[in-house]
Parts: sequence; C-alpha cells; structure tokens
Amino acid sequence: MAALAASLLAPMPAHAIDQKMLSQIKRLAPRDQLEQRCDTEGMAKVKGDKVIAYTFADPRYRKAHIDAPGAVFRRKGEWYRLSYSCTTSPDHVDVVRFDYKIGSRVPREEWEQYQLYD
Repeated sequence: MAALAASLLAPMPAHAIDQKMLSQIKRLAPRDQLEQRCDTEGMAKVKGDKVIAYTFADPRYRKAHIDAPGAVFRRKGEWYRLSYSCTTSPDHVDVVRFDYKIGSRVPREEWEQYQLYD
C-alpha cells in the first residue's frame, strides 16, 4: 500500500479536548502531557481510536514539540504506521501545529511483536 500523506498547512482549529481529558493530562509529567495531547490530536486527524507515539521508533521531545516517526494508530480494528510532528502551547493544552503521514497497514501477524491489540 502506498503511503498516504497529509499535511495540515492551512489554518485549521486543533481538536478541542474536554475538561475531563484536560484534567487528566494536567496530572501527568510535562513530557507525558505533550505526548498525550499530541496523541489525542492525532486520533482526531486520522479518525482513529488509538495513537501510540513510540511503537516503531522512540519519539524525539523538546519542551513543546514532539517528532514521532515510529507512531502507530488504530482505525476500524486495523493498525497503521504513522509519523507525526506536533507542537503545542507551552502548557500543552493547545495544539499549534500537527503534521502527519499515514503509512502502511501493520499485518496482524506482527501485532504481538509490537504489543498491538484489538
């Protein structure tokens, strides 16, 4: 399957999070806040129900930015490779920029190896 690319260069509002989710994110360490906020944004962008930033490669973090070249997401019971770059506000509440590229479907026989699940 050829890789599908999507870039969000046009101004678009970031996915809003509700107060319950915001409260949960605020309880995390700053790096985890960043990752969770960006994973949440990723779920909205790819219309998935789960995003994991570190499945195929370790993310690279800065204070309000994460590059996740080895991410994965689940949609309709299937897992797909994903790479994303995400910048948040300093408090990790607002997503300022989110660029991503969807990769190939992860074959079911590889799920156990990468700790993926239904």
